[in-house]
Amino acid sequence: MRILNLKATVFALVCGFAGVAAQAGVTITVSCGTVGQDFEFCKKATDEWSAKTGNTVKHLTIPQSTSDILGLFRQMFAAKSTAVDVVNIDVVWPGIIKEHLLDLTPYAKGAEKEHFPAIVANNTVGGKLLAMPWFTDAGVLYYRKDLLTKYGEKPPATWSELTATAKKVMDGERKAGNGDMQGFVFQAKAYEGLTCDALEWVSSYGGGSIVDASGKISINNPNAAKALDTAAGWIGTIAPTGVLNYGEEDARGVFQKGNSVFMRNWPYAWSLSQGADSPVKGKVGVVALPRGDGGKSAATLGGWQLAVSKYSPNPKEAADLVMYLTSSAVQKDRAIRGSYNPTIPALYKDADVLKANPFFGDLYNTFVNAVPRPATVTGVKYNEVSAAFWNAAHDVLSGKARGKESLEKLDGKIDSIRRGPNW
Repeated sequence: MRILNLKATVFALVCGFAGVAAQAGVTITVSCGTVGQDFEFCKKATDEWSAKTGNTVKHLTIPQSTSDILGLFRQMFAAKSTAVDVVNIDVVWPGIIKEHLLDLTPYAKGAEKEHFPAIVANNTVGGKLLAMPWFTDAGVLYYRKDLLTKYGEKPPATWSELTATAKKVMDGERKAGNGDMQGFVFQAKAYEGLTCDALEWVSSYGGGSIVDASGKISINNPNAAKALDTAAGWIGTIAPTGVLNYGEEDARGVFQKGNSVFMRNWPYAWSLSQGADSPVKGKVGVVALPRGDGGKSAATLGGWQLAVSKYSPNPKEAADLVMYLTSSAVQKDRAIRGSYNPTIPALYKDADVLKANPFFGDLYNTFVNAVPRPATVTGVKYNEVSAAFWNAAHDVLSGKARGKESLEKLDGKIDSIRRGPNW
């Protein structure tokens, strides 16, 4: 009898421990932001998911540079690392890392139909849904409403108008005592951000893309050269020479301190500019980027997606987390509190979202019709093509070459990349 009781006790303990383990769930490691509001919003949403599911979420620390993030992920994938389950990927990466991502189609169960079709198509490679849209992006122009009013100016419709207005206001403010005032800040460091900025300039001047949809190299043309030469004219005049080393946060830092008339950046900067401690709170406006002579406004398509590593030991739970983070409720919260552009069209008609971000409604077409980078047509070679482009643009901005000369060299560089495998 005592032996039977002992066995029953052991059985109960084993079952009890099993119950505790079941309740504890699994641990999912996610990369979805490391600092600032990126981490704050991701932590809030993952904590909510943890409370709902009983699973635990760990956050992987990643670099801030998109190029460095991609490099880290490629190293982890090459090693078939199980150290990360959910990865945040740039809109241009699905074709680059397609072999390492899980097909989310069975887990989405049709939810992808709520999102912008173009982004879903971007994330679908070989019939596999490799990532769910998390937020979309397009470049926009920030401006100081108070300063333009003070000098009797209006938001510029062309780059020529921006140049003239920036110079007028900058000179006036410097004479009034602000020696740090700049006319225009943007992303001009030699990295992916410059690819985005330069593609906007080129496209707005009618210079096309870097590589067209058929795979033909199209960047070597007079309109593209004119666009880069125009931008080079800003350096040391309306833009500080230091802009050649600026990323998004560098530009935002100058603008938000009240030391620039205009800024090119992504929508995320809006909520930060309106923060309680922001020197420019209530003084900022947002409009579409200017157009080139005879061209039209162009904004580069940005945005991030969430995907599941093929090497995740817990793919079901990881996919469930992705579906939660990209849901309408979470996207609405991120839009209201952080100015992250939703990938769900219905949210652009949501009263709460529009109250927090008035320009979302006015610039809806800008976000929907943003210019894509040639990631699909160049596939795994995109990173090489983009690096060649941003270096060519940086050479022009820094005065090492004129637009025509730099783009002729770029044409040959991309051609050599194209002759290699996988294009």
